[in-house]
Amino acid sequence: LLAMTGWVVVFVRRIEIAASAKKPPRNDRVGGLCLSGGLRLLRRLRLVAMTCLLGVMGSVGWGGEVPGVVVVHSAAETGIYVGSPGIAILPGGDYVIKYDLYGPGSREYEKGDTIVFGSKDRGATWEHLSNVEGQYWSNIFVHRGELYLMGTDRQGGAVVIRRSRDGGVTWTEPSDPGHGLLLEEKRYHTAPVPMVVHRGRIWRAMEDTRMPMRAGHKFRPFVMSAAVEADLLQGRNWIYSNRLWDDSKWLGGKFGGWLEGNVVVGPKGELVNMMRVDFRPVGGKAAMIEVSQDGKECRFDPATGFIDMPGGNKKFTVRYDEQSKMYWTLTNAVLPEHRGGNAERTRNTLALMRSADLRKWEIRSIVLYHPDVARHGFQYVDWLIEGADMVVASRTAYDDGMGGAHNQHDANYITFHRIENFREMGWVDSVVSSARVF
Repeated sequence: LLAMTGWVVVFVRRIEIAASAKKPPRNDRVGGLCLSGGLRLLRRLRLVAMTCLLGVMGSVGWGGEVPGVVVVHSAAETGIYVGSPGIAILPGGDYVIKYDLYGPGSREYEKGDTIVFGSKDRGATWEHLSNVEGQYWSNIFVHRGELYLMGTDRQGGAVVIRRSRDGGVTWTEPSDPGHGLLLEEKRYHTAPVPMVVHRGRIWRAMEDTRMPMRAGHKFRPFVMSAAVEADLLQGRNWIYSNRLWDDSKWLGGKFGGWLEGNVVVGPKGELVNMMRVDFRPVGGKAAMIEVSQDGKECRFDPATGFIDMPGGNKKFTVRYDEQSKMYWTLTNAVLPEHRGGNAERTRNTLALMRSADLRKWEIRSIVLYHPDVARHGFQYVDWLIEGADMVVASRTAYDDGMGGAHNQHDANYITFHRIENFREMGWVDSVVSSARVF
């Protein structure tokens, strides 16, 4: 069944590519079938087959030496890559992972596709729960006992939120501002970034793209929040800050933009939006945007707002751990032996880091590594703390016996990982010696 379904996906994809390349007759019909309608039908057939394939592979797993537990695999030849993983732990203890589809074989620019998997055995095995059309770049989280997806409806789309009351099997439909359609204009960008509860409100970072399309400078960060007891599907319950412009002159003229922020409560109770920063060729910077307590104003001082952060030019998630009194993250730090290339696409190393104040970060251990930069990556990881462990969802590019990933960015796996006793980890636990890091 696995081989047959995979063959269907690849075969239909090849027909679709061939059909797209042909010049249609004047009446725009081929064999009596409208070409555009035929292509839509082929794409729908391929997506259905792909969903079946992902469901089967998520249920039976995948052989080989891929680190962690494979949630799903998608061969590069399909033109469908898997990304934006998010993880949640349900009140009963079950895990849920979501991811979305991107690449030339997807429909990311028309209507986003999010797939949801669940685990009843603490991540040992995974089963398909649902397909969610019109949901993209989303985080998944539990709030007041209910499960939510929040992101956009496509690449550069409207801001939408959905709720599930059955653990991710069925979802509400964001049909209007009263049911989850929060910002209607098709211009927003985000990722699976964390929610934080602070002073009776729930907070999230977001970016818009309504500005002159300068290369690398198209994202304006802002934050949004709602009262914790409010209906999160009601658009009127959310308030939004101003949107911040950037300046290419920052960082000595090497500032290339910011995106995918983390709203975090600082050590003195202050709110900050901690941004990934495109800083090349070196990488290793993040930006700290100040957020007013009422959530209506964001401010940034370039003289003090940039910090050193290994891996800060790739997406990261920051959360506070009450037990250790530390902020923790997992980032794609660039090892010395891999410097000199494109730091933004160097994603072959996953470093566990901590900070007492959000500004000075310490690498504690390297938890995942592959020596190849071009076609291997452990990226866009989302994670949660469960007892002594950190549970992690990764967008993973790795060998698969089918030609591997298209490149390090275009991932062919979603994988689950458990970092046991993460608070106690040190260099003795690292998969790379400290001598190769410092």
